[in-house]
Amino acid sequence: MNSVTKVRSACVYYNDMLAGHLLQNGRRFAFLYTPQYIASKNPSIALDMPKKKRFFSSPFLFPYFQGLLPEGANKAFFCKRLGIPHSDKFTMLLKLANYETIGAVTVRERGR
Repeated sequence: MNSVTKVRSACVYYNDMLAGHLLQNGRRFAFLYTPQYIASKNPSIALDMPKKKRFFSSPFLFPYFQGLLPEGANKAFFCKRLGIPHSDKFTMLLKLANYETIGAVTVRERGR
């Protein structure tokens, strides 16, 4: 019996401009800039993800996005309060990096 893995998607914004899409497919992550963002004068989201027309792929959540997440006691507090498993970094990113981040980058669920 084959199991189907659901692809999860988020929109990444730089100062309210859609910069790209972050995807999770099982244990793999991918990021792709939008053509409009590539053409803009805005900087790359992260040094290890320069503005290019290609998918960036990783077996773990990209370090830049992990840096937007709380750690230690703060992580435990938010996971308990929001009912998020400690290992579910994608959901944590969607719940916590959607409006109040340090810097210009926010991450939101697609369609919101």
